[in-house]
Amino acid sequence: MPRSKIQFQEGLSLREFVNKYGTEEQCRDLLFKARWPDGYRCPKCSHELYYYVQTRRVFQCRQCRHQHSLITNTIFTSSKLPLTVWFLAIFFMTQSKEGMAALPMSRYLGISFNAAIRMKHKLQMVMKQADDVQPLFGLVQIDDAYWGGKRHGCKRGRGAAGKTPMIAALSRDTKGYPRHIRFSRVAGFSSDEIKRWSEKHLAPKRAVFT
Repeated sequence: MPRSKIQFQEGLSLREFVNKYGTEEQCRDLLFKARWPDGYRCPKCSHELYYYVQTRRVFQCRQCRHQHSLITNTIFTSSKLPLTVWFLAIFFMTQSKEGMAALPMSRYLGISFNAAIRMKHKLQMVMKQADDVQPLFGLVQIDDAYWGGKRHGCKRGRGAAGKTPMIAALSRDTKGYPRHIRFSRVAGFSSDEIKRWSEKHLAPKRAVFT
C-alpha cells in the first residue's frame, strides 16, 4: 500500500527544534527578525537606531527615547514564562492534527495545569486569527452544516431548535492536497449571506464546488 505523502511529509524533529530554539537568545533573535524583518524601526517615530537597555530588556529609540519591549503587543506580553517554554508549546501543538491537551502539555513543559490552559487558549486564539485573514484559494469545496445536539421532543433536521447554521469550506492545492479548512457561523443560507461569506473568505479567481 502506498504511503500518504501528507502523513509522511518531512517535518522538524524535537532534536532539530531544540538546536534551533533551545535558548532564550535564539528565541529572541527569531522574534526580533519576525517583528522587524528589515531592521529595527521605532514604533513611535520610525527611527532606525536604538539602545538596548539590558536591565529592563527593552529597546530605546535614540531619537525620541521611546522604550519598546520585544514582546509588547504579542501573546507573550505579561507572561513570566521564558520564550523557550512558549516556543516548545507551539512546537508540541503543531506536531499533531489533534494538537495537545493541557494536562500533558503542563507535564512536558514543567508548568502548572492552569498555566498550560491559558497558554493553549492564547495559542489557539492567534492561530484562528491568522487563519481567518488567510483567504481560501485554489480549489475550494463548500458545504452547509448545522451544529448542535438533539433536543427531546423537538423537530429534527434542518431548522430544528438549538441548531446553529455553519459553512464548512476546504481548499486544496493543484495536487488535490488539503491546505486550509474553515468553519464559519452564519445567519442562514440565503444568497445574500452566502455572498457576504464568500467576499470575506474566498480569494479572487478561485474554483468552487459543493
